[in-house]
Amino acid sequence: MSADPLPDGRRERCARLLLIAFLVACAVDLVGVLADAGPLHLVAKPLLMPLLAGYAAARRGPRLLIAALLCGWAGDVFLLADADLAFLIGMGGFAAGHVCYLRLFGRARGALLPGIGYAVVLTVFVVLIWDGLPAGLRVPMAGYSLLLTAMAYRSGVLGRYAAAGGALFLLSDALIATGIADWPQLPAPGFWVMLTYVAAQFLLTLGALGARTAHGAYRERSISI
Repeated sequence: MSADPLPDGRRERCARLLLIAFLVACAVDLVGVLADAGPLHLVAKPLLMPLLAGYAAARRGPRLLIAALLCGWAGDVFLLADADLAFLIGMGGFAAGHVCYLRLFGRARGALLPGIGYAVVLTVFVVLIWDGLPAGLRVPMAGYSLLLTAMAYRSGVLGRYAAAGGALFLLSDALIATGIADWPQLPAPGFWVMLTYVAAQFLLTLGALGARTAHGAYRERSISI
C-alpha cells in the first residue's frame, strides 16, 4: 500500500493547476511592474515562490528544492519593503536558498571552463561596482555575490535547464546591484529583474525535477509538465 495520500492522477492534476497558477501569478506580477501598478506587484509577488514550491512538491521534488524556493519567498517578501534592514534580511533569505541549492547539487564536479568564466565575471563585477555601493552593503553584497556565483556555476550538474536558471539568477541580482550603485539602467528595470528572476527559479525547478540521484550524482531525464 502506498504511503502517498494522493493517487497519481490526482497528484498530476494538482501539479498542473499549481503550475498554471504560478504562470498566471508571474504574468500578473510582470504586468504590474511594467505598468507601475504597485498593488498588483504587492499581491502577486508573494504568491510566486509558494506556488512554484507547491508545484515542486506535487511533482515529488526534493525537499532541498522546496526549501530553496521557500527561502526565495522570504527574500521576495522582505525586498518589498524599501528599507536597508529589510534588504539585508531579504538577501539573507536568498543566501539561505542558495545554500539549499548547493546542497541539492551534491558533490558532482562541474566543468572547469564555466567555473573559470564565473570566477572572472564575479571578480570584475565586484571590482567595478564596489565604489558605487553604500559602505554598509559592500561586504554583505560581496559575500552574497560569491555564494550566488558558486550556485550558478554548480547548477550545471543538473543539466541545461538548471544551468540556464543559475545564470539568469546571477543576471537578475546583478541588475539589482547596478541599480543600487546608480549605474545606467534599462527601461523598466524592475520588469527585467523580475523576468530573469522568475525564469531562473522556474528553470532551476525544472532542472531539479528532471534529475535523479545515481550514486551521489545527478543526471537529466525528460520532464513532463
